[in-house]
Amino acid sequence: MTSTKETPMTSTTTETLHLPDVDLVYDVHGPVPTADGRPLLFMIGQPMQADGFTDLAAQFPDRTVVTYDPRGLGRSAVRRDGRHDQTPQNQAADLHALAAHLGQGRVDVFGSSGGAVAGLTWVSLHPRDVATLVAHEPPSTWALPNDAEEADRAFRGVREAYQDRGFGAGMAQFIALTMWPGEFTDAYFAQPPADPAMFGMPTEDDGNRDDMLLSERAVTVTRYEYDLDAIRSSGTRVVLGVGEETGDTITARTARAVADKLGADVAMFPSHHGGFVGGGPENPYAGKPVEFGVTLHEVLDAS
Repeated sequence: MTSTKETPMTSTTTETLHLPDVDLVYDVHGPVPTADGRPLLFMIGQPMQADGFTDLAAQFPDRTVVTYDPRGLGRSAVRRDGRHDQTPQNQAADLHALAAHLGQGRVDVFGSSGGAVAGLTWVSLHPRDVATLVAHEPPSTWALPNDAEEADRAFRGVREAYQDRGFGAGMAQFIALTMWPGEFTDAYFAQPPADPAMFGMPTEDDGNRDDMLLSERAVTVTRYEYDLDAIRSSGTRVVLGVGEETGDTITARTARAVADKLGADVAMFPSHHGGFVGGGPENPYAGKPVEFGVTLHEVLDAS
């Protein structure tokens, strides 16, 4: 594997790691080796890419932060494996290769949503890579103690709405799912289909069916069962994160369920599922990245 630099050496550099079946584009915010000898801090998502962590990375001028675009997404779209899915196992292998390429030993990781699933998978498959993992709201439906099958059915409803009526219908159904408090009961499934217009989503079908979040490609994230015993025996400190505003909705419940299975701590973070992302016209669901960063500092520094 080789690496090619795409920008001059500055406080942030963008490089490409050429692996056998993917060209992985990543950003390094700060010096390598790190200025104070602390671990590199990886910030990872799925399907969120590096730009989704811009606001949070800015809260860590004292750390060297690594962000990247997962294989098949964004700047890492060049693949040679003939596949179109994004599995946690592949993402863990890519992250393992990237950490080895940077050569700084064990790293700290903040993983959000599908990135939290990838982080947990990374620890299970490569137990000597990660010092501390903060897994923020992994959508691991299989971990739910009472309504795992119902949660899968609810997510299947999102995929069916997307397949039948396009992006707006699928995203509206997804938002309705993520807003539902508590377990998925008959009352949830008795609701009429979510109206895209109510959530400011397009009502016309653009014909595309390749959205990572709404298509069958998301199943590999929500249903993948990482090895809990391997995580427990890895020596990695694992903390599950839950947003204060997430309440008792699906990703808060899955995060707590995973924590229960691992015997791991749960840390409360400001805002919601995307609470580390700032505002702007492109994001009407702005979080609180400054406050979120303070909490993440505290969680990481407690190790």
